[in-house]
Amino acid sequence: MGHGEPRFLVDADACPVRDEILRVAGRLGFETIFISNGSRPIRPPGGRTRIVIVTDGADKADDWIADEATPTDICLTADIPLAARCLAKGAFALNFKGHPWTENNIGSALAGRAMSQHLREMGMGGGPPPMAGADKSRFLNALDAMAQAAIRRAKG
Repeated sequence: MGHGEPRFLVDADACPVRDEILRVAGRLGFETIFISNGSRPIRPPGGRTRIVIVTDGADKADDWIADEATPTDICLTADIPLAARCLAKGAFALNFKGHPWTENNIGSALAGRAMSQHLREMGMGGGPPPMAGADKSRFLNALDAMAQAAIRRAKG
């Protein structure tokens, strides 16, 4: 039994790979939804794309994505708790550097995030390193592979 049509749900406020997502979406005909809290203007892209602006508070974009996610959606986010919520709904999840989130790695990622937060609060550790070209190509490859898996799942 098939599910809905695969879509990309993008946590847009900190997304450094918007063009890459749109390139894959355009090639595969995926609907892409950029979810933003409206803090940064997003220029409306063309194609099967829409922008959802959620305004009340930082977690509202995450809530929208988690509520909307289905097993054929691919949630694109750097936010580990959001990725965990999407996986719990049966959706795919990928971070912006091309690392897929799975049931197997999300628990240790959540634990590592808590540790990083603790170190930051103590004044140690920094933010994530900037995106490199290799990250973008890994992201494109991983997104393409995940999109093919979503298409297979949708045909199910």
